[in-house]
Amino acid sequence: MDYSVLIGSTGVLLLLLAFILNLFKIIKTNSFIYSFLNFIGAGIACYASVLIDFIPFVILEIVWALVGLWGMIRFFIK
Repeated sequence: MDYSVLIGSTGVLLLLLAFILNLFKIIKTNSFIYSFLNFIGAGIACYASVLIDFIPFVILEIVWALVGLWGMIRFFIK
């Protein structure tokens, strides 16, 4: 398996984990862990997108990671 595929799959797995845990009401969208999983997952997926030089997904994952980061910051502000 190619390195970029392994990295990208790890990031996507974390993003899907956050989605599934929220879907089954195990975590809430305003929880720290939800934002953390989105931030880390998107960051890893962004890195994989950089490795394969696919700019549209680099932009998508940067924005996704920033939103996750904002969620974590907001959690500590409250």
